Amino acid sequence: MSLIEKIGLSVVNRIDPELGHKLAVSSLNMGLISGNGPYTSARLRTTVAGLDLPNPVGLAAGFDKNAQAIAPLLKAGFGFIEVGAATPKPQIGNPKPRLFRLTQDNASINRFGFNNEGMKAIANRLSQRSDTGIVGINLGANKTSSHRAIDYVKVLEVCGPYVDFATINVSSPNTEKLRDLQGRSALTALVAGVMETRDQLDVKVPIFLKVAPDLTPQDIEDISYVARMSRIDAVIATNTTVTRNGLVSAHAHEMGGLSGAPLFDMSTQVLAQFSALLGDEVPLIGVGGIATAEQAYAKIKAGASAVQLYTALVYGGFSLVTQIARGLDNLLEQDGYDHISQAIGIERDKYL
Repeated sequence: MSLIEKIGLSVVNRIDPELGHKLAVSSLNMGLISGNGPYTSARLRTTVAGLDLPNPVGLAAGFDKNAQAIAPLLKAGFGFIEVGAATPKPQIGNPKPRLFRLTQDNASINRFGFNNEGMKAIANRLSQRSDTGIVGINLGANKTSSHRAIDYVKVLEVCGPYVDFATINVSSPNTEKLRDLQGRSALTALVAGVMETRDQLDVKVPIFLKVAPDLTPQDIEDISYVARMSRIDAVIATNTTVTRNGLVSAHAHEMGGLSGAPLFDMSTQVLAQFSALLGDEVPLIGVGGIATAEQAYAKIKAGASAVQLYTALVYGGFSLVTQIARGLDNLLEQDGYDHISQAIGIERDKYL
């Protein structure tokens, strides 16, 4: 980590978290956060859902909600990034404060509520991006929508032509009853509409499904069934959790989704359960609590083909991205693997 990054993190972590987030986006766009693009190697270069990734370390949705920092984020070292969530209409989200640092737990809680500038503004920025790098859009629904399933279709219609993949987000805990869409019948109908819309695009982008960690075994079985039957291209496991086990920070009991270190074990167990049910049929992207190369490797050994992170950047800065990619490369080499695909799921049973 450079001196400038250390100073920047020190400043950002002393101010209001949401203001700090805005400053981080601004710093990226001003070139204050350096990077040479994604670290890659023959061992890390991989293909997930038809997407050629220079490395399997991605940025989770939520950081660049409005697609304002695509180029500098790719330069920071990510193998792929996901912007959004985007909704048809702009919305301000939930009242502030709505983002809380849990420093003692290396975690955060947010209840943003899909605050974003709307699909048209986001699509306009996406249309101007370079063809370099893999960029996806997280599809969301407006809080006041009378038919949320249609909202996902609308966003895909407008933003789909400018992205490499799109994610159906039915797992945010901050929009009332959104997670109800994870049920078998509701999810089947929702995914069918999105897939039909995808098939009408000039380029049929892969469709991912992002799920919650707060699932029962029956929930996981139902979602896996829908994923297989609907030919979902990948499942992202997982979003934030509403549980609060073992936290010690002052803001531990704030409402919203918990992300960061406390989520690691829970999300990895859910990931392994999906891996056991889906096998090689549907690739998985592991998210939740990743802050080291060892943790990224654990997700892969539990069944993930790639990983995403976000909260760890709050505490480790953007230099963490390349550290994790390089470290993952070294760990694979140490274990005698010529390619990351050889390690996928080799320790899945450890988490079941």
